Amino acid sequence: MTLEDYIITHSQNNPEKIALVCGSDTLTYRQLQAHIVRRANELQGVPALVRRASQKIEFLVDYFAAHLASVVFVPLEESTPDDLLSQITSHVHANLHKIAPNTSDILFTTGTTGKQKGVMISHASIIANAENLIAAQGFHPSTNFIISGPLNHIGSLSKIWPTIVSGGTVHILQGMKDINAFFDLLARGDHFATFLVPSAIRMLMLLAADRLHECSSKIEFIETGAAPMSEADMQKLKELLPTTRLFNTYASTETGILCTYNFASNPVKAGCLGLPMKHANVFFSPDGLVSCQGVTTMLGYFAEEELTREVLNGGVVVTHDMGFFDEKGNLNLTGRADDVINIGGFKVDPTEVENIALSCPGLKDCICIEVEHKVLGSALKLLYVKADNFDLKTLANSLKSNLEAYKIPQFFQLVDKIERTYNGKLNRKFYRLSK
Repeated sequence: MTLEDYIITHSQNNPEKIALVCGSDTLTYRQLQAHIVRRANELQGVPALVRRASQKIEFLVDYFAAHLASVVFVPLEESTPDDLLSQITSHVHANLHKIAPNTSDILFTTGTTGKQKGVMISHASIIANAENLIAAQGFHPSTNFIISGPLNHIGSLSKIWPTIVSGGTVHILQGMKDINAFFDLLARGDHFATFLVPSAIRMLMLLAADRLHECSSKIEFIETGAAPMSEADMQKLKELLPTTRLFNTYASTETGILCTYNFASNPVKAGCLGLPMKHANVFFSPDGLVSCQGVTTMLGYFAEEELTREVLNGGVVVTHDMGFFDEKGNLNLTGRADDVINIGGFKVDPTEVENIALSCPGLKDCICIEVEHKVLGSALKLLYVKADNFDLKTLANSLKSNLEAYKIPQFFQLVDKIERTYNGKLNRKFYRLSK
């Protein structure tokens, strides 16, 4: 079955169940099916549909309708400039012959570690990823899933899949800048779940901890991912939401959804991402890099045959993530091979430094970067954003107490904000380019 097959089934078995909600706009499964069929008829003969993503019901109607009409869907970031939109559209239509068979979507990565790449995924991958999340996290027909992130990225788009397959309701928010909208939505019902990147969770805990705690009984589970979350933040969230399942998930556009770890019912461990899911085959390459094989993985990079061969070999996707399996079989990440900073012959994972720093009271955000040093050649620098109760001496002492000497930044700089991608990842590429 495809995602659209499930919509047809729900429209027949539970036609008046609400499928999509965006502000005052709603569609039942019956109405959603009718909208999809109408739009799919309009798309007949269109080989590929390139669209800016938006937090609107119409966007999801287009998404489902393209699938139903056997049209490859290519969602782009909402702020994509007109010229770039035209370039990508032309590129897609000029290379239709390079789209792999059975491709449903082409999802462009954020390009934090290089140029943007179009990842081709299949209908089978969508369903396998949905089944992974349903089995591991407990989606069900009464699930009210809140989507606040961009729908051109797998982090949020992949939560549409299990919600629809299980017959739940998708609630679309216009991001997390309006915290009141988030809490207003929670006040309307129960059985809520959501996906939030660590920076969004940190913002909620800093600005609305009491309100979040009061909603614990309404939130069944929260999934986080896309970037590392500090142990301090995980522990605080666990205390604020004592009855909520809290998942740290390992996924990427190339690999699909592979592992998840419930740190609400298990020990808090930064970098622990849990056991492989039902459709996930996870192992390590001879170089110690996380690798996987199976139906959740990409079909390849669009119009990038050589790059595809570098990452996808014999059906195996090799990532840049380093890690290990612990004694219970949980996947634990220790950093990314392309993020490691070499300081005087010592290798430093910047996420380890950032994790310790973020446990310091009053630190809102930070990033550890490499800078030039006249004597040593290179050194570590911590850029940070602070609140009123922040004390730099406390931060320095915390780093000194928890890290080896070579991992402690020699320079500290207060900044107004830390550059992140639209999906919440630290934009390390930005800082490498601006050194």
